[in-house]
Amino acid sequence: MKLVIAEKPSVSLSIAKVIGAKNKKDGYYEGNGYKVSWCVGHLIQMANPDAYDEKYAKWNIDDLPIIPSEYQYDVAKATKKQFTILKKLMNDKGIDTVINACDAGREGEAIFRLVYLQASCKKKMKRLWISSMEDSAIKDGFDNLKDGKDYDNLFESAQARAIADWLVGMNISRLYSCLYKQNYSVGRVQTPTLSMIVKRDDEIANFKKEKYYTVELELIGFTLSTERIDSLEVAEQLKNLLENRIEITDVIQKEKVTKPDLPFDLTTLQRECNKYFGYSAKQTLDYAQILYEKKLITYPRTDSRYLTEDMITSTINNILGKNDFDTECIKVIFNSAKVTDHHAIIPTVSSLSEDISKLPESEARVYRLISNKFHASVGYPLTQNTAKIVAEFDGFEFTSTGKVIKEEGFTKYLKEYKSKKNEDLELPDVSIGDVITIENKEIKEKYTQPPKHFTEDTLLKAMELAGNDALEKGVEVEREGLGTPATRAGIIENLIYKEFIERDKKNLIATPKGKSLIGIVADNFKSAEMTAQWEMELSEIAQGKSSKKEFLEAIESEIELVVRSSWSTI
Repeated sequence: MKLVIAEKPSVSLSIAKVIGAKNKKDGYYEGNGYKVSWCVGHLIQMANPDAYDEKYAKWNIDDLPIIPSEYQYDVAKATKKQFTILKKLMNDKGIDTVINACDAGREGEAIFRLVYLQASCKKKMKRLWISSMEDSAIKDGFDNLKDGKDYDNLFESAQARAIADWLVGMNISRLYSCLYKQNYSVGRVQTPTLSMIVKRDDEIANFKKEKYYTVELELIGFTLSTERIDSLEVAEQLKNLLENRIEITDVIQKEKVTKPDLPFDLTTLQRECNKYFGYSAKQTLDYAQILYEKKLITYPRTDSRYLTEDMITSTINNILGKNDFDTECIKVIFNSAKVTDHHAIIPTVSSLSEDISKLPESEARVYRLISNKFHASVGYPLTQNTAKIVAEFDGFEFTSTGKVIKEEGFTKYLKEYKSKKNEDLELPDVSIGDVITIENKEIKEKYTQPPKHFTEDTLLKAMELAGNDALEKGVEVEREGLGTPATRAGIIENLIYKEFIERDKKNLIATPKGKSLIGIVADNFKSAEMTAQWEMELSEIAQGKSSKKEFLEAIESEIELVVRSSWSTI
């Protein structure tokens, strides 16, 4: 008999139905040669420092750094009952194979492996690796189970990430809390993220606005305007010199062709849901996870925006249907080389026969956006005729720009998300040498604008790009930037929970506590470049190109250095 372990009860139920384990038991399903159980998230967690020595129960700077020779793990109290069930099942003599059906990624691998190790299980291990919860995908996955050993390096990477986070959190948090008599929390990813927010807030606070002027000419059907003029006297002189007519000196007309964007990965989905619906990154992830478990979309915690080449026929026949599509886009999007753990987020085939209107509006919005985005991604280009009218006078250039859509292309799928600010402006038909009557002349007083506060949309993008300049050229990194698509929402929520940042409508703003922490923490532990370097090394560990031991030794040395240097300030 085979034991299947999923990450959540809802997922285990879907799997059990497909493989015929129909009998409900206490903590698992059984039938057709299978037992199917679940983990309820992280059942096993890294032990707190006082598990190594009781003295660590109190935070004392003299006890730092805390670097165990071997790391210990505990069963989470809230889920101890389920672990006991799993341990019994794993060691049941009737079980010959254990199948890891947790989410197909780094953290899913860690959730299963830690339970497997804590239960002292020695049974043969297989891996279910799927990107959709559709019945057909589950069946195909069970027909093509992987060897568990194929994912040993992925688990090494997951362990290295968890231990690195533990070392930074337990040591650096205690260090600054003891030094400054304040409850501080330092994280490998959260602190560089906080640093970006603090830096942006400082730029806004220190911004000194500058006044400038433009001279605007109102003509029949359009307006001509100068660029920035710093002197009011110069602007007034220009206005006074102008007579009641002005000659057109140039008309520049171009055809602009815009290709469609790629389908969503999690980060771009979270950004657009924040922009269009005001959803937080966590809300979007939660809604997407529900849609996935309802078999309406493919796996959401992905960092790829491409699809595999073996999906071309079924996707075109079953999802795109009768809609016209651009074969050039098909060639771009279906690229197996650009897919790591999972492909881009798209609707499932089975979702097309579901009544989406019955979903809660929050979920329906996310589903429709994913569907519209996918259809747009294979649509024809947007073609626009752009025009720029230029008039020169006394060394100053007056201009007006406009655009007219010639072919709406892929944008027909995204009309409901289009901002009214981007409405097209069609300019009148004028030619070089035309002399146009000026209806009105006006000096406009304007000010330079400070940078904008981060929103979840712009912060997610900044987190994705942070530190990428520090990455080696030519090295493929699976997860770039700060955190991963699956963890960035939690990082933002954690910063809010710990009162380092706060929401002000859509804006994310650092609190005094957050600013204070960034003011004292060592550069390396608030550096996006350092975190990006660590992510690159974690990716290399997952690929078997680097060592977990060397990675952790480097972090331990860095922590020891910061602790020693801090003793001199006491």
